[in-house]
Amino acid sequence: MNRMMKIIATNIGKVTEINYKGKIVKTGIYKKSVVSGIFLGTEDVDDDHVVDRRFHGGVDKACYLYSADFYTYWKALYPNLEWEYGMFGENLTVKGLNEQEIFVGNQYKIGEAKVEISQPRQPCFKFGHKMGDSGILKQFINTTFSGIYVRVLQKGMVKPEDKMQLLVEKSNNPTIAEVFYCLYQPELKRSVLNKIIDCKELAESSRKQIKGRLG
Repeated sequence: MNRMMKIIATNIGKVTEINYKGKIVKTGIYKKSVVSGIFLGTEDVDDDHVVDRRFHGGVDKACYLYSADFYTYWKALYPNLEWEYGMFGENLTVKGLNEQEIFVGNQYKIGEAKVEISQPRQPCFKFGHKMGDSGILKQFINTTFSGIYVRVLQKGMVKPEDKMQLLVEKSNNPTIAEVFYCLYQPELKRSVLNKIIDCKELAESSRKQIKGRLG
């Protein structure tokens, strides 16, 4: 299903220090919307601060997208938080984005940029700290609302109201939702996991993790 997708907000963050269990930790998850738009580079979004490059940034995680449609779900669970776009640490908040309909390797034009879907996002303790509840990590894992990392094939500016237009669809590849599920469900059939591992467009970090579950 090729539903219309549109950029609702463009977000970047500065380095923020948090107190996590008595230890000062730096993070870039606290992002704010930029009305003028953001520039997607091949390894980072310009002016978006990446703290730990083991888990963020780089070719396979150059930009993070999250669906605006799922904010309603989370607001109902956490009504006391101050909600604003960028809440999940996403660079692009996208209306119409659904991980169950987007295949790894799909290519899209967004504003001036061209991107390729690489892998789902896996939540870390910093996300739980920001939301004020470490239990949200399990809730996040039990949904298909992982959000999506992309490779940037062509650098460029992306602004609110830009369309996310499908250029190439890899319908024989697994969806982002399938990969996300497999990262946490090792009892799946080996044939299913092998199909995901064999997807050449899948980010290597996800491939290694799923291979580990196969032993």
